[in-house]
Formats: sequence, structure tokens, C-alpha cells
Amino acid sequence: MPPSAQNLSTYGTPGLIDMPTAETMPDGQLAGTVSVFENTQRYTTTFQILPRLSGSFRYSIIGGDGSQKTYDRSFDVHYQFLTETARRPAMAIGLRDIMGTGIYSSEYVVATKTVADRLHLTAGMGWGRLGSRGGFTNPLSIFGNGFKTRPGRGATGGSRGGKLTTDAWFRGDAALFAGLRYDVNDRWSVMAEYSSDAYSEESAKYGFTPDIPFNFGVSYRFRNGLTANGYYMYGQSLGFQLSYALNPKHPQAPGGVGPAAPALKPVSQVAAASWNQATEVAQRHENARDVLRAELDREGIRMVGYDVYGDTATVEIENRRYDASAQAVGRTARAMANTLDPSVKTFRVVLTKQGVPVSRITTRRADLYKLEHEVDGSWRSFARAGIADAVVGVRGEPLPHAWPHFAYRFGPYLTFSFFDPDDPLRYEVGAQFRGDYMIRPGLAISTDLRLPLFGTMDKVTRVSNSVLPHVRSDWAKYARESTFRINRLTTDYYWRPGKDLYAKVSAGYLEEMFGGVAGELLWYPQGSKLALGGEIAYARQRDYDMLLGFRDYDVVTGHASIYYDLPAGFRAQVDAGRYLAGDWGATFALDREFNNGFKVGAFFTRTNVSAAEFGEGSFDKGIRFEIPLSWFTREPTRETFGQTIRPLMRDGGARLNLANRLYDYTRDANGTQLANRWGRFFR
Repeated sequence: MPPSAQNLSTYGTPGLIDMPTAETMPDGQLAGTVSVFENTQRYTTTFQILPRLSGSFRYSIIGGDGSQKTYDRSFDVHYQFLTETARRPAMAIGLRDIMGTGIYSSEYVVATKTVADRLHLTAGMGWGRLGSRGGFTNPLSIFGNGFKTRPGRGATGGSRGGKLTTDAWFRGDAALFAGLRYDVNDRWSVMAEYSSDAYSEESAKYGFTPDIPFNFGVSYRFRNGLTANGYYMYGQSLGFQLSYALNPKHPQAPGGVGPAAPALKPVSQVAAASWNQATEVAQRHENARDVLRAELDREGIRMVGYDVYGDTATVEIENRRYDASAQAVGRTARAMANTLDPSVKTFRVVLTKQGVPVSRITTRRADLYKLEHEVDGSWRSFARAGIADAVVGVRGEPLPHAWPHFAYRFGPYLTFSFFDPDDPLRYEVGAQFRGDYMIRPGLAISTDLRLPLFGTMDKVTRVSNSVLPHVRSDWAKYARESTFRINRLTTDYYWRPGKDLYAKVSAGYLEEMFGGVAGELLWYPQGSKLALGGEIAYARQRDYDMLLGFRDYDVVTGHASIYYDLPAGFRAQVDAGRYLAGDWGATFALDREFNNGFKVGAFFTRTNVSAAEFGEGSFDKGIRFEIPLSWFTREPTRETFGQTIRPLMRDGGARLNLANRLYDYTRDANGTQLANRWGRFFR
């Protein structure tokens, strides 16, 4: 297996300095890069989607003081179609700036060969910007004269950007580039390259004209994933770059680290425990129930139901601590073994959400003792366990004082806004209170209150020019005109209409900009790769102060949704219906989800709104990620940090931001995810 890319270029993709290589990053790797040189700043996020395929999103600022700056957003793809062997080089094909106004629009085919483990030689052919120095007639013109000429910049991407520039790909003059990297050791590398990019646009607009086509660089890799690069570029400019890479497959803290699970007590010790000494069987079970409830509380697991019938005990729980529900099930089964009378041979653990049952996991007490210390004990226990829909069959009796129940979280929040030309990165810091008052199983009042303290999001002065109803593009007014905010205040009712079915109705202030009434129905069988959902809502736009008032605009919106689990941890989702601005269309999303809960994905929406009506960007699109905080820490938690990055926030294709949509809300307790993360059962 050839070594993975040890360096990222100024474009944030596997490469030398400005030129690409045929290397790839490790599968699943996520890297962020900041590079600066000669009045050019590039901020890039690259994700290794598959072992051979990566995708990148870049935000660039071109131009210095005293000149009109250009702010550009671009997407790249890089595919390695041949891996390196002892006889042949790795080979890759790539597309830069595949949609938009095309400042960096270029394509390439490149080969990289490793010599003696330390020297990496690269040579390739480029088109577009990578064919602008030393260009020659396009070899692809043998397939037609159309390959000889490349459309002018913006001719295919559209003046508003956002459209695929397919008519320009691999067209126009081609040019050769080459370079090498020598790894001095596992930390230091030196690089040199011949660039085929003439920087024609920078020369014409910003006065940067390369003196020579050669670049030289040095790279130092820290052990924490940070890489620092320094460059001497084009005979006249010094450059600097920082890259940080992390891989969800290799968390900072090993999965399941944290407080160790309690050791299983010998059955004789459990039998002799004081709470199991009552002469009446009913009293013995009641005593054990109270001890078990206290034990689970210490584990961050709320017990809401309990029943013993014959040799079978059923416990209903809400997992409030562990990001993997399988770990909560394992901790519960262990606590049951350490607490319940030895006459109980079978354990049933029912996972619930807001007191509504999702799945029932059945294990045998003897299997816990037999498999606890086996090398493959977790997976053998999964083979012996039974997972079923908990809406049918035996359930636990509700516990005294389990309802009503109040849970809350209080702490700081941090939000970002990206790509405002006046300030590409805006932020807001404040205090947040989240509370859930669960009146009875399925019925809850939930709130999300925020108090902004400082930041720059309220400094936006630009006014939306959207011709559509301003359902999202007035976000700056909400930031400016609100002080104390009711982000969300709803009454929610969850229930199970039948086997494999979940339902929810919400009423109140549904999200930051809209209130109303929303209903949702989900079909999601246990262990199924497929789920189907439907949602409908009447929504009215809220006042800019984000308190109790409403504006005049209202809309009926709704979507039908398809969710499907693909191989390698990918999840596809399609939502089709009516959006907040009254437009009709569909959103297509693809996410990769790792077993530790880390998610990275992308989406785009196409509706009956034309590119002219939508405005800059032509249609809604973006990337998103979600990181479980337990990935960084050594403490189990269900808290996550998520961020959606859109090139632009416009009104077309805008959907309600409803909390706890049923698929994601129930997914971790469904048999599919329980199976994927059952390795945490004994942790």
C-alpha cells in the first residue's frame, strides 16, 4: 500500500506547493488549510470521502490594500484512478473550481512515484489555469475541435456562479508541470516544483506577475496533526501555510475511555445482598428496583420503567450520557446482573426517547458472565442478543415519580457566519439555556433561550436584494435587533402509532425565524437500511427581536423524505416538497458517518426558483459536519458540535430548522446503529 499524502498544497489538496500530486490522504481524513502569499489568502477544507476520492471547499480572498478585493468560493474533486506499485506510479485526475465564476477553474492528470521511500517525483498535465504557462494545443482535440478552445471565465458558471462549468472542462491549451518532494525524516520535507500557472488574472488585476515558474518550499509536521509550510514562490513572494488534519477513525481519546464499567459481581454475592434478603418475592423485587434505579442514575441512565415476570426482568431507560446506545444497554445489563435476584435469568432493556419506546434488547444473564472477558465478547453477545421493536410485547411498569421530569443544560454557545464580503468570518458568543419539561411519556415542553454577549454578527450592514420572500436572507436583522432570544419554545408530543411507526406534533416557536405547528410521521423498521418520512407545517415568520411577536408572512410547507444506509458508513437522504419561500423542489444529501458518531456530509437543493430569482450562487448547497465531544475528551457525553457551511444564505430552498426530527432522533436507538456500535457493549 503506497504511503498517504504527507503534504497539502496552497489549495489545501494533496500536492507540492501550488501544483497537485497523485497522492491521497488516509481514508476519512478531514483537513483544514490556511495559506497566504502575495495578497492571496486561501482557506480550504478537504475530506477524503473514499480511499481514492476527496472533495474540497475553498474560500479565497484575492487583492491587497488599495485594490478591489475578490472573494471567491470554489469546490474541487480529486480521484486517484491508479494506485502506486513497484513498477508504476500513482495516477489521479482532478477538477478545481468546478462551479462558479471560475477564478481557479482548472483540470489536471498527474502521476506521482516514490523512489527509495523518501523521494517523491510528480509530473502532470493541466488545463485552464494549469495550462496557462507554456501552453500547447490540447491533445484531446483529436476527439474534436471543441477541445481546442476554452470558454471565457464566467461563460459557463454563470455571472452569479453556482453552476457546473462542464463546458470548460479539459478544454483549451494544455501545459506540463512537475516537481519533487524529499522527506528528510518523518517530520521535515523539502519541495521544488515547476508551475504551469501563469497567474494571468492576478497579473492583470492586482499587479502580481511571476518572475519565474519555479517554487521552493519546506514543511514541518507536528505530532498533533498540525503541519507548517514555508515557501519562496515565483521568484518574488514568500508564502506561509498551516494545515491541520484529523481522522475520525482515530479519535484523540480511544472510544469508550472514561470511567470503567462496574465489574460483574459473583452471583453468590448478589444473592447475599441486603436488598435481596426480603422473604416476600414482591418486596425483594421492589428493593432491587430501587437499588438498580440509583445505580443507573450514577451511570447517567434514567430508569423510567421496571417489571419482573417469572425469570425475566424488563427495564425501560433513557440514555442521557453515552453517545453509543449500545454502551448504555451494556451498562444497564451489567447493573441488572449486579442487582437483581439470581432467579432472574433474562434481561430486557427498552430504549426510550421522551418516554416513548424505540427498541427492546434481550440478553441472557449467563452470557454476560461468559463473554465479558472474551476477545470477541461484544460481537458474540450481539449474535446472542435479540433486538426488536419495543412498541409490541412486554414493557416495564412506569416507575413512581418518573414523571413529570425536568432536564436542563446551561452554558456558553458559539455561532459563526461565513463569507460576508465585508467580514468573511463573523461570530457570536453568548449564554444558552436549554430545558425539557417532560410532563408524561411523550409529552414535553422544550425551550432554547440565548443571551448574546459579544461578537460581530450584529455588525452586518448589507441589505438583502432577494426578490423572493425574505425567509432567510434577513438573518442579519435578527442578529441586530434581538438581545434576549427565544430561539425555540415548543410543546411536543411523541407517540408510536404502530409497529415501525413514529409520530410527532410540535406547536410554538419552532425555530429562530418561524413559529407555528408541525407534524411528522416516520416509518423506520428495526435494523432496516431504509426509512420513509413525511412532514407538514404551518409556519409564520417571527419578529426580528425573536421574542413573542410575528410578522405578516406565513406559509404551508412540508416534505416527503427517503433515508437509506449505503455501504462504508454513507447515508443518502432525499427531501422533496415545498420550502419556506413557497418554492417546490428537492434536497439531496450524502453523509458519511463513522462508528464513533463523527459525521461529514454535503447537500444541494434544486427548486423551481430560477438562478436569476435565487441570486448569487444560483441554488442552495453546502457542507456539514458533526463532531461528538466525546471524540476529543475522555468523558462520555451525548453532546455534539455541528456546523453547516453554506457559500451563501439565500431564500430559495430554505427549510424549517425543526429540532428532533424523528429519523435522527431515533436513529441511535434503532437496531441498525445498535449493530454498528455494539463494540461498545462491554465498555
